Amino acid sequence: MTEDIYAGLDDYSRTVVSVADTLRPSVLSVRVRGRTGEGSGSAVAFTGDGFLATSAHVVEGVSAGQAVTSDGDEYGFDVVGRDRLSDLAVLRMPPGRVQAATLGDADTLRVGQLVVAVGNPLGLAGSVTAGVVSALGRSLPTRTQRGQSIIDDVIQTDAALNPGNSGGALGDHLGRVVGVNTAVAGVGLGLAVPVNATTRLILSELISAGKVRRAWLGVGGSTTPLPSALGGKLGRRTGFGVAQVVPGSPAAQAGVLVGDVLLSVEGRLIDNAQDLQRVMLARRAGAQVAMTLHRRGAMVDVTVVLAELSGV
Repeated sequence: MTEDIYAGLDDYSRTVVSVADTLRPSVLSVRVRGRTGEGSGSAVAFTGDGFLATSAHVVEGVSAGQAVTSDGDEYGFDVVGRDRLSDLAVLRMPPGRVQAATLGDADTLRVGQLVVAVGNPLGLAGSVTAGVVSALGRSLPTRTQRGQSIIDDVIQTDAALNPGNSGGALGDHLGRVVGVNTAVAGVGLGLAVPVNATTRLILSELISAGKVRRAWLGVGGSTTPLPSALGGKLGRRTGFGVAQVVPGSPAAQAGVLVGDVLLSVEGRLIDNAQDLQRVMLARRAGAQVAMTLHRRGAMVDVTVVLAELSGV
């Protein structure tokens, strides 16, 4: 029966239909009521025992709500934990009610690759849009109790996203979830928090502890090309260019400067924000870490005493 339906479709359409059929049973509509009124969004089941992933801002200020399946069944959920710094949250509904999606790896995505967004834009359950990966490594502004912050390494897609899509699934051509969608202002512009090894660590921490215990360095930046002579000597082409040092942060106290290029932390090569985030997730407040920087033609070694990142 399914083969008969697919027979009249071209390859592109068959792929989109297949991904939609795979993901829709795992994507739910989320309804919440907070002090500022009612809100809605989407969530995706990622385990068989009732855990859902969504955007942290979808469940901001609430501890529970209602989740509605693609078949119209409604269940209550509790907010297990949320992490504003990654804009991710974990919810839990009764186990065994929804088919779990398969998580993919956004680190394998390429610009131009087909992606399919499934969610509940404008309250329309099970809506599907398709497009391509427009860019990788984008930054997404988010607000925390510390003020404005940035989520690095975000996926940009031209698959249409509207209010209500936030928290829904961004799927690859095999129906694996490679991102958690975030609807942003602007027609035709969509962003998604990538699903990768770092995301899996965050979701695991939210399930086990209700929050993400992070060490804090206090720098922001992006991948930066190394001078050719240095790159040849080190056998690498890029490092992490420091574009921001938070005043009073551990990095500032250790003497890290805007314009430095971070090469390694505790011997681990650093090329991008995700590399740095993984190191911070594996460390605890109070730990001393050795960092190697390139500064104005010279190699500089510094030791940073990490602080706890709180209030996010």
